[in-house]
Amino acid sequence: MNYKKGRLNSRGLMMFAIASAVGMQFAYADDAKPNATSSKTVACDPYKDYACLDSYLGTGVWERMSNYYSLEYGQAAAPADPKAPPSRRDDVPPAAQTIPPMPFTEWPYGGTPALGASLPNATDSPLMVGLANTGFGKWMADNNIQTYGWIDVGANVSTSKVRGGNVPAAYDYNPNALDLNQIVQYFERVPDMVQKDHNDWGFRISAIYGSDYRYTTSYGLGSYQLLDRNNANGWDMPMLYVDWYTPFVGNGLNIRVGRYISVPDIEAQLAPNNYMYSHSMTYTFDNYTNEGILASYQLNKNWILQAGASIGTEATFQHAYQTLPNVNPNALYPGTTFKRDPGARPAGTLCARYDSDDGRTDVNVCGNGLNNGEWGYNNLQWYGVTAYHAFNEHWHLSAEVYQEHQKNVPNLNNAYVQNIVAAGAGTPFSPNIMQFNAPSMAQCSNSAVLTCTSVSTGFTAYLNYSPDPLNNFSIRPEIYRDPQGQRTGTATTYHNFALGWQHWLSPQIELRPEIAYYSAGLPAFNGNSNLGIAANKTRETILSGDIIYHW
Repeated sequence: MNYKKGRLNSRGLMMFAIASAVGMQFAYADDAKPNATSSKTVACDPYKDYACLDSYLGTGVWERMSNYYSLEYGQAAAPADPKAPPSRRDDVPPAAQTIPPMPFTEWPYGGTPALGASLPNATDSPLMVGLANTGFGKWMADNNIQTYGWIDVGANVSTSKVRGGNVPAAYDYNPNALDLNQIVQYFERVPDMVQKDHNDWGFRISAIYGSDYRYTTSYGLGSYQLLDRNNANGWDMPMLYVDWYTPFVGNGLNIRVGRYISVPDIEAQLAPNNYMYSHSMTYTFDNYTNEGILASYQLNKNWILQAGASIGTEATFQHAYQTLPNVNPNALYPGTTFKRDPGARPAGTLCARYDSDDGRTDVNVCGNGLNNGEWGYNNLQWYGVTAYHAFNEHWHLSAEVYQEHQKNVPNLNNAYVQNIVAAGAGTPFSPNIMQFNAPSMAQCSNSAVLTCTSVSTGFTAYLNYSPDPLNNFSIRPEIYRDPQGQRTGTATTYHNFALGWQHWLSPQIELRPEIAYYSAGLPAFNGNSNLGIAANKTRETILSGDIIYHW
């Protein structure tokens, strides 16, 4: 699918956000010591004496939040409660990493909280700290409910110039621009997966606003913003699900129902879950979300099995039975109607995850969105492997390789199909139905056929070096092959090499500068298909970065 990005109009808002965060850095620099907050807390250091935390923070919501930001500034974690329950079971491998400086503690696998290592109310949130003394906050704590979020603001300087011309690099498609990438709020309950004596349940409601909505958009859920208007910024709800967990099946079983992030991948749409500000092309053009049911079964200490059923990828249930009038019947779609989204059909997920006893090595083999592969909005048949290995406490490697395909994709090299395209109608994704950002067709090797199977393969890796708990450096090499051009719009092979630095001012504030170099076998950059501007560059360099500010 070709994702394009419009220019952000709210530059004042983003400049204010950056200025506020940077200003807070300098404000906290002189106030980083716990005994500098107020005269009442001179002798109190919650990192040494957790019992004095509440008196250190104060009473008012904003006072408590401000003092908590100040307390954590320059620290790698929140103060530890010596009375806290165990954070993981003894019969699961140890945590792989720490946050900070990494974007995760468990080697990534989706569709469930970490089996054997998930607790209610475990997210370190200044907002929840601020609310803790209020009636509402106490009610939330008593019911194991949290709400928290962040703002992510980024910018880039690029050798491309055309609006949207960074394509197919992501997530900073507009060259030389400042972006409100995402404002995110979670409202959730995490089931207790450490205990082994009762069933538990959970849920998550997520809301996102910003330029990144175009990556999470599911056809049928607020998709008018991207497909009808091509808005620069928009909203989405990429996670709307409930969890039910039982410890009495194997070592634990979680069943998730709703809309959730697709199971495979190193990377994720939500900014704090990634090493770097930009994303690999391997991630950019694969499955993002599924809508359905997924079971995650912990067979034993080392193995987790996952199986589920969904409606394609980036598809909604109502599209599975909706049809549209076909105003231009043709050999591809001869009827007077066609399905609104031919890819919105039942699909399966099967995955197996191995984690070593010491937690240092992990391999996840997965098939996602599996059905007949009919060309749809994003009906990708995904088969791949992610693998992780920690060499020591400073170095680790994350790698991913996959093949994805769709079948019966109209052939842009066929004269008859070209006539259908020129008519502007006759397929479920023609401009008379989907004005912007429609899924691409294929450039098949045989011009005589009307359709063909489009196949893409991706390989990316992150080599990471962390010298201390507040810093990590990443090297990202990548090869992405799109021989029919269905994913990127250009039938070619891409190479990407990127360097990134993740610097944490505290567990709540992160800076991620980076530089990335892209190359392609054919001109693929500095174009915009929504504007009718053909790409004219085979090389692209982007210097970019963002700031993530949590609450």
